[in-house]
Amino acid sequence: MIINAKSPQTIPASRPTEKIILGVDPGTQVAGYGIISVQGGVMKMIQYGVVQLSKYTTYQLKLQKLHETMLRLIEEHKPDEMAIEDPFFGKNVQSMLKLGRAQGVVMAAALSRGIPIVEYAPRRVKQSVTGNGNATKDQVSHMVSQLLKEDLQPQFFDATDALAIAVCHHFHENALPTVSNKKTKKGAWGAFVSENSDRIA
Repeated sequence: MIINAKSPQTIPASRPTEKIILGVDPGTQVAGYGIISVQGGVMKMIQYGVVQLSKYTTYQLKLQKLHETMLRLIEEHKPDEMAIEDPFFGKNVQSMLKLGRAQGVVMAAALSRGIPIVEYAPRRVKQSVTGNGNATKDQVSHMVSQLLKEDLQPQFFDATDALAIAVCHHFHENALPTVSNKKTKKGAWGAFVSENSDRIA
């Protein structure tokens, strides 16, 4: 007697979890952003662009527009994490203050939506993407194009830099720095705070 047994049902393999990373290169004249998805270790570009702020007459208005744009991008793409360029010291104090304000409103937008933020020094981003911490913007843009398999427009260096920050974050996601264990680097806000604690309320 032949018994027709049912074939075991094939259980479909679960799809790897998709992660959305928003990379930001802040500025008060031009700010760049780049959004990538990572699924199964494969990176894909979702969107990249720049926020033109030079047309606004006051820094308050520039910061408002930058904050609004970041919130819009967050609401539209629902990133899981934000990667932002780490602040660095410069000789022009006013430029440093303006950059710090821009970074602050970008971070505030992410924090208001509960999105974790990780900072990367410019040299680390270049090293991660190109293997050379002194790479030019053109070299960074070219390498990001290769990694994402996209024909990026090289004139939008602020945007390709932001994509590079997002890519750098993906490469380092298994060893994320935290506020408690992040090493103080020369040129970072952490060094400034530690050396000028009496100036921070």
